[in-house]
Amino acid sequence: MSQPKIAVEPKSGRFASLEAAVQAGGGVVVPPEEAEALVWADPYKARQVPEVLAAAPSVRWVALPYAGIEPYVRYLDHERTWTCARAVYARPVAEHVLALGLAGLRNVVGYAKATSWGPQVGTNLLDGKVTIFGAGGITSELVKLLAPFNTEITVVRRQSEPMAGVARTLPLEQRVEAIQGADLVVLALALTPQTAKVISTPELDAMGAHTWLVNVARGGHVDNDALVAALKAGSIGGACLDVTDPEPLPDEHPLWEFPNVAITPHVGNTPEMGVPLLAGHIRTNVARFAAGEPLDGVIDPDAGY
Repeated sequence: MSQPKIAVEPKSGRFASLEAAVQAGGGVVVPPEEAEALVWADPYKARQVPEVLAAAPSVRWVALPYAGIEPYVRYLDHERTWTCARAVYARPVAEHVLALGLAGLRNVVGYAKATSWGPQVGTNLLDGKVTIFGAGGITSELVKLLAPFNTEITVVRRQSEPMAGVARTLPLEQRVEAIQGADLVVLALALTPQTAKVISTPELDAMGAHTWLVNVARGGHVDNDALVAALKAGSIGGACLDVTDPEPLPDEHPLWEFPNVAITPHVGNTPEMGVPLLAGHIRTNVARFAAGEPLDGVIDPDAGY
């Protein structure tokens, strides 16, 4: 088995564990001009990818660090294999969904913002109905976490293929039907032109007055103006948002003012949680690359995820 030559860029002491992962997977860390694969370490420096690739003509595989690849979509091509960290962060993010969903339904969000004793309110998740947008790793892990709650789960995905542990799957075109009757609506799907503002006025109108929206996907999935209008009208239970558009959400944004809105600063997966998981993913894929085996998390450049 050959020892693949892999560049880890951009250089930073923060990502030394990824270089160690390359070596643990059987690879050797080299400069880009000598590399046959590139591990991109810093999601905040996506704009540097073309420059690095221009200096690395032999790169056949590019490994991206997150599941969401919006900053990189413009750079995808069919000449190289591109992978992302799809499903790598699924377990911590699914745990965050459950925490936010329970906090909303049981009114922990409202009680946490209160400054005096209030009325006793709340809705059980037990025996409830949950609609999840997306059918990837986060959803698979969330379905497992929801099993003890005996919920009826509907998944909205591109096509309506069955999914283990799920009562029904519906295509995106039937999302309003999928939302009706749900206690909890969760967004855990990729952001594409087809899914931008997938939650807007019709979808919010389909929710009940007790229904909570949880978004751990991307802020661009939600029409903020429509969400603010629904919250003002009291037509939904509330919203727990781990992602926003823009991000960070400006201090003066009206979403901060609602007692039934919780905003967390994109912490479904923190660096402390994520870097060890990413390192394990890189180690596995380097070993697969060395052995000529299929890689985990391969991106479809045409679909954009």
